[in-house]
Amino acid sequence: SGYITIGYRGSYTIGREAQADAKFRRVARITVCGKTALAKEVFGETLNESRDPDRPPERYTARYYLKFNFLEQAFDRLSEAGFRMAACSSTGTCAFAPEQGGPADDKIWTSYTEYVFCRD
Repeated sequence: SGYITIGYRGSYTIGREAQADAKFRRVARITVCGKTALAKEVFGETLNESRDPDRPPERYTARYYLKFNFLEQAFDRLSEAGFRMAACSSTGTCAFAPEQGGPADDKIWTSYTEYVFCRD
């Protein structure tokens, strides 16, 4: 039993024609927070441990990330291992983006989202 938290940062640009002109970027990295043994059990070889190598199995870490970039794949693995979603949270910020060479009224939105999964 235990908890695993999945997190990711996302961004997109919205121009004047908000619905027709949205440009989404792919998820760059999916982070994993939880007990090392649970993370290894669920994600196996797809878990990148390079930022926190040699972590004892009973200890927690927030420094792992996945070698793939598809949230659905992470959710499927958690479901197959008996986890269920317990909570989620998201934040977002907005900035104008004229310095990136776009029109002066383009906006860049960034977000951070976390999903908490638990297994009894």
